[in-house]
Amino acid sequence: MPFTLAPGVDRTVETEVKHSKFIASLRRIDDVDAAQRFLGEQKSLYPDARHHCSAYVLGYDANSRIERANDDGEPGGTAGVPMLQVLKAHDLVDVIVVVTRYFGGIKLGAGGLVRAYSGAVSVAVDSARLVGRERQMLFTLAIRHGEAGRVEAELRARGVVVLGTDYGSKAVLTLASDDPTQLESTVASVTSGSGQLEPAGDMWVDV
Repeated sequence: MPFTLAPGVDRTVETEVKHSKFIASLRRIDDVDAAQRFLGEQKSLYPDARHHCSAYVLGYDANSRIERANDDGEPGGTAGVPMLQVLKAHDLVDVIVVVTRYFGGIKLGAGGLVRAYSGAVSVAVDSARLVGRERQMLFTLAIRHGEAGRVEAELRARGVVVLGTDYGSKAVLTLASDDPTQLESTVASVTSGSGQLEPAGDMWVDV
């Protein structure tokens, strides 16, 4: 199962190796633009740092997956790629990590840099709040406005993933499930048989 950061919860940790300071910052992202914005934010936060190395993974499917790594002036292959390997080793997706380095006056060598950058990312990941991601089928459920609050609350109480509610002539709940038969049974129970599920595709959701 792939994992990502919990929504809205960035993680930043600081490590030190031979007086060089490494600040590793993780963020959940949806696209390349979001990755670039986060990198820009980190550069603005630490404008006097020598390096802002980065790595990110976007997408779950092999044909659409994007992986990028950048050494930002460090010797080739000593920062970005080791950072990326840590993300992949933890099955992380839709995540960027930026490691900002303040040079401490002692050269670490290629091996030392690899260990320092990958180690900083490992500490950040190990201390981050992660959630699993799973591809589930989507369904819509149209109900009367007056019933929407109760139905949503009861569905959530029974473990149904409710992604949102749109209000028009009726309240339309969007539900996600990996067991359509069980979902149909639950909806029938909660709505006394009046609720009808309509297929609405599939997507990756937090579980």
